[in-house]
Formats: sequence, structure tokens, C-alpha cells
Amino acid sequence: MALEDILAPHLDVLFCGINPGLSSAAAGLPFARPGSRWWPALHQSGFTPRTLRPQEASSLTTWGLGLTTMARRPTARAAELSPADLTHGAELLTERVETWQPRWLAILGVTAFRAGYRQPGAVVGEQSLLIGATRVWVLPNPSGLNAHFPPVALAREFTRLRVAADLPDRRV
Repeated sequence: MALEDILAPHLDVLFCGINPGLSSAAAGLPFARPGSRWWPALHQSGFTPRTLRPQEASSLTTWGLGLTTMARRPTARAAELSPADLTHGAELLTERVETWQPRWLAILGVTAFRAGYRQPGAVVGEQSLLIGATRVWVLPNPSGLNAHFPPVALAREFTRLRVAADLPDRRV
């Protein structure tokens, strides 16, 4: 099952996951796997006032945030996607960004960004690539398989984006 995008015109940040995981696809909800590191990182970095549940994903627009995926096909691991899946996904993502015009696009995974946008030297952080007027930032993949970024480091990278986007710390 494809996940519904959470979009609105002129969001502050449109987050973009690589693709739905099997748990998320089965539930029809983003980052639905128990123990997902996405929701805590979003809160610990100050994007949301509390840790949201997957069922509350549609409330992201309340804070000027949105959520989409690069590739639509669910997989157990993002590594199951081909370079062609990511390139095609990036083309469709670019169309969404041009239509909805968020201030920032935050792609959750440097490997997917490198492949999809043919940016082999990209690193986590702000990119030189612009999509229209939308600035692009690459965040670490929040998957628990990403051992390079434990939860504290993941939240730190999310915070860097929040500060760059000049958004308030919404933690209560």
C-alpha cells in the first residue's frame, strides 16, 4: 500500500523518506514500526512540541512540516531499491517540490540522495542543489540499521536543519 503524502502549499520543511517500510505500508502510516527513531528525533530536535504517534502524522502541517517518500514501493530495507527506482523517485519528488514549493526539502538518507539526484559526493547537511527556490538538506536515514547515527546524533542533525530553517524550538 502506498502512503499518503502529507503536503500543504509553502511548508517550511518537507521531509522525504526513502520509501515506505513494510510495517508502514501494512499500517498505511509513516514510520509505523515500533521503535521508529523518526518521531523521537523530530521532537528531540524541536520540530514538534512532543513525540507524535504515526496516527498523528497528518498534524505535521500544523507546524509547517510535511512528509513524502522518494520511492513509492515498500521494501523491508531501502537497499532493496535499485538506482533506477531512486532516480525515477527523485524525478517525481522534484515535481512534487515544484508544485508545493516548500522552503526546505529534507531528504532522509544520504545514499538515496546521492543515487536519486546523481550527487555522488554529497554529505549530510545543506546541499548546493536547489529545486526552484526550495533549498535541499540531507539528513541521516533514521532507520535503526544506520549505526553511524545513534538517536542523540540523529536528533543533533535534525536540530541543525531546524536552526538553518530559522524555526522555533517547539519542545514543551
